[in-house]
Amino acid sequence: MKSLSELLPPEIVAKLHPDLLKNEAEYWKVRDQLLPQYEGQWIGFADGIVVVSGKTAVEVGHAARKTGRHPHVTCVGHEFEPERIRRVTFPYDSSPSREPMPMLDLEFRVLSGTSGPLLSAVIPDTGADASALPWQDCLALQLDPSQGRLGALAGFGAGYKGTIVFDIWVFLDGQEYPCRLHADLSGHERILGRDVLNRLEILFRGPANEVVVNP
Repeated sequence: MKSLSELLPPEIVAKLHPDLLKNEAEYWKVRDQLLPQYEGQWIGFADGIVVVSGKTAVEVGHAARKTGRHPHVTCVGHEFEPERIRRVTFPYDSSPSREPMPMLDLEFRVLSGTSGPLLSAVIPDTGADASALPWQDCLALQLDPSQGRLGALAGFGAGYKGTIVFDIWVFLDGQEYPCRLHADLSGHERILGRDVLNRLEILFRGPANEVVVNP
């Protein structure tokens, strides 16, 4: 595999910005030269150079987006390692025989400081590297694939699949948080991953079936 775009349906690839694909191809031409300095770091690569670097995908992704150059964002030396969403293969079952599953109502914002739709039944999942929404939710949010990046998702014990990654925001408890959102092209669950959860204090009150944010 030479590109994460190979994991996506052709009709989705056709919607990606051509500069993104160009930047990914150019990244691979110089990738070995970047290893000594950047191995294990997240970077944004555009127009032949590293335009941003850092330790976390969500921070680098949002910084890369601000450049307007459609950078290829990757973890150097770990380019094809998928981000894991623990429940990607396990649909939610609300039958009485199942244990209750904690859920949140969250506002997802495409633009910082601008209100967005409130989505219900979002699962706060500490086992998920990043957040994810079904493709239909992404369409409802009017997320533009040409503004996204290439990514990959995997569930524990399963193979991985291609995704489009969007840098958006989640508004919760009166505060806005940067979010690294995967468009799940085949899944049906709404997942809030550690890209956002690690910025919050959350109390899971199991006996009361409550999730308390920033208690």
